[in-house]
Amino acid sequence: MGLCAVILICLSQAELARVWTQELSDQQESSTRRAQIRAAQETLNGLAIDTLPDNMTKVEDSKRYYSWQYYGPSDRQTQELWVDLHSMQQGPVKVHGILSNAHRQAARVVLPFDFPFYGHQVRQITIATGGFIFTGEITHRMLTATQYIAPLMANFDPSFSKNSTVCYLDIGEVFVVQWDKVRLQGRETEGAFTFQAALHRDGTIVFGYRDVPLPVEKINSTEHPVKVGLSDAFMALLSSPQAPDTKKRTIYEYHRVEIDTTKIMSHSAFKFSPLPTCLQHNTCDRCLRSNLTSGCGWCNVLQRCSDGIDRHRQEWLDYSCSEEAKEGTCEDYAHEGAESSISPYSSPAPEATPSPAARPGGPVTEGEPPEHTAIIAGVVAALVLLVFLTLLAVYYINTHPTVAPPFYLMQRRTNNYWPSMKFRNQGCHSSYAEVELGLHEKEGFIEAEQC
Repeated sequence: MGLCAVILICLSQAELARVWTQELSDQQESSTRRAQIRAAQETLNGLAIDTLPDNMTKVEDSKRYYSWQYYGPSDRQTQELWVDLHSMQQGPVKVHGILSNAHRQAARVVLPFDFPFYGHQVRQITIATGGFIFTGEITHRMLTATQYIAPLMANFDPSFSKNSTVCYLDIGEVFVVQWDKVRLQGRETEGAFTFQAALHRDGTIVFGYRDVPLPVEKINSTEHPVKVGLSDAFMALLSSPQAPDTKKRTIYEYHRVEIDTTKIMSHSAFKFSPLPTCLQHNTCDRCLRSNLTSGCGWCNVLQRCSDGIDRHRQEWLDYSCSEEAKEGTCEDYAHEGAESSISPYSSPAPEATPSPAARPGGPVTEGEPPEHTAIIAGVVAALVLLVFLTLLAVYYINTHPTVAPPFYLMQRRTNNYWPSMKFRNQGCHSSYAEVELGLHEKEGFIEAEQC
């Protein structure tokens, strides 16, 4: 036993030494690597953000998901579209204390209804101090990259003045978020902005602008992206062009609506009306024969209508829905019946267990050990050895705290240095990182890092 312990300690030390050598080698390239990650490829949780290849779909707006209308200061509808929060009788306006006293933070809020966004039902949004709403399900640092509703995304700092607030109000059929008297960081003397985004239960989105003291074209985008419009994306495990054999979890932006920012001025508005999408069809017949949509295919396994480019992209790929949509017809599915609803991941039907007499080699005689006894014994022995090695390694590190390799590994883990996610977006984006909520409101909060 003593000899085994010595051998195991030697092996553990050799492995730690190898790791130490590797880390020293990595340190020599750390400055360059960190600069590259900082400048162009920020990292978090093995998730990448990219745009779709041109052969799949275009990111630019195709008027396929939304139609919109502009209303200027002289239009009568402009005043009607603006929701005066302080004159509403449905309930008090909720002023978000943290967002109203912070810079580059965001808070998650649950909507009172399912909000249709690009055909998907969204129930939770993330309100950011930077003049936009994040609609994605997966919170990451690059909230400004995609999946947003942005009446005026810019580097606003509500903490500059006590009069600056980020507030919202539920008025039944409409949920309104308002950035009230907020100022641009570093340009506070140029005036306060007041604008809002109204989310209607039917999917209509209204951008209203009460006070815009500065033309949007003159807002600097170096410190924070400046965007006005809508964007959506899907997450999928897709092969990288550089490494076709490897797959990476990537958020792909498949559509973006960008409006003419020169039209944004005080007492103006934009109204976005949702257009029909494949996702709204719940039967094969409606999916393939509807005159409201085009390019739709029916996946009978998922009982879903889609063009393959939406937030359910991964399921569409996993269940080979693209091939099924090309070849199958509604008549084929009607003949298949229940068989077509079997999941490709479902377990096959269990086979009948043969009787002892039917087994190869005849029945098991009394006193003969079962067939899997040796396998079970081997697994148990391996688990015992693994536990022993783990305890031995922990004991060695605890009793030798000054040895360089284990101390270095512990330090790296404590400092949480390990990089974990690469973004392929070029340029500088505002970075939002999730932090613990503590004793604040029910919604979670996102705290930004400097870009």
